Amino acid sequence: MKRAIVFLNGELLEEDKFYKEFIKDDDDIYCADGGAMHTYKLGKIPIEIIGDMDSVSKDVLVYYENKKTIIKRFSKDKDFTDGELILEYLDSKNYDEVIVFAAMGGRTDHALTNLNLIFKYKKTKFISEKEEIFAVDRYFKFENQIGKEVSFIPFSDEISRLTLKGFKFPLDRYKLKRGSSICMSNIIIENTAEINFENGTLLCILQK
Repeated sequence: MKRAIVFLNGELLEEDKFYKEFIKDDDDIYCADGGAMHTYKLGKIPIEIIGDMDSVSKDVLVYYENKKTIIKRFSKDKDFTDGELILEYLDSKNYDEVIVFAAMGGRTDHALTNLNLIFKYKKTKFISEKEEIFAVDRYFKFENQIGKEVSFIPFSDEISRLTLKGFKFPLDRYKLKRGSSICMSNIIIENTAEINFENGTLLCILQK
């Protein structure tokens, strides 16, 4: 599986060891602007840094230029966040999975905007040491996750005919409304657990 690792400009809440162990030698690393400050601290060399470069120091940019990292500068007066720029760019590449770090810390407006990008770029997951966040597109199967806590949060007005199997609190063709908390903090109780629904936009948060 070919993975892209993306560092945004939010907060890295875990110890350096988590990121160093998670990132494999064959992963391709990219940074959105200030995300380069994170990779610099971790001793990682990104393939590219994309953004308006208002959150990364000149010394770090010079360091990466000397390491042959490609730096793509954009105007501050652009129509997209640095995070969306880089995810749009990677969407055209042949990656099986795009793992995003540092998406949720810092400013609330940036965090909420980043969450919505998960639905636009389907291969994207936000991962930390404690949780994994991704979109469910009508069906998903959890394998060998017994005991894990999982929450499903509607991002559309309605999730129609929602069914949960293999969970402590199952549902059968339930109409889930935006703002409902009925799908918070469920527990996987079988080796294979399934979720499916007909229509709507649903976010999954799996506690690791």
